[in-house]
Amino acid sequence: MAPGTRPVYLKLRDVITAGILDGTYGEGQMLPSVRALAAQQGANPLTVAKAYQQFQIDGLVEVRRGVGMQVAAGASDRLRRAERVAFLAQEWPAFRARMAQLGIAPADLLAADAEIW
Repeated sequence: MAPGTRPVYLKLRDVITAGILDGTYGEGQMLPSVRALAAQQGANPLTVAKAYQQFQIDGLVEVRRGVGMQVAAGASDRLRRAERVAFLAQEWPAFRARMAQLGIAPADLLAADAEIW
């Protein structure tokens, strides 16, 4: 899939995932309403609902009737594991190939990181 052609609901999924992983939406906390997130992200509410539905199917959020959706217990750990697997399978090969092309060894990354921090 070409850059920029990724479906909007998957981009929204990335936004929600990042919020759960970075603690913006902690376990037990409520996610923004469908309408609120749609307004914030400039998306159609039905598209936000589709993104939220996948989180519910995956057991990462729980619906509280009349209240909204809250992040399920253990969601951040499960998401982190899944995102690591996806990164290593989908993104890392391109990084590794680019590093090889540029002659960058893993130790070079660690040294550069140490210099920056």
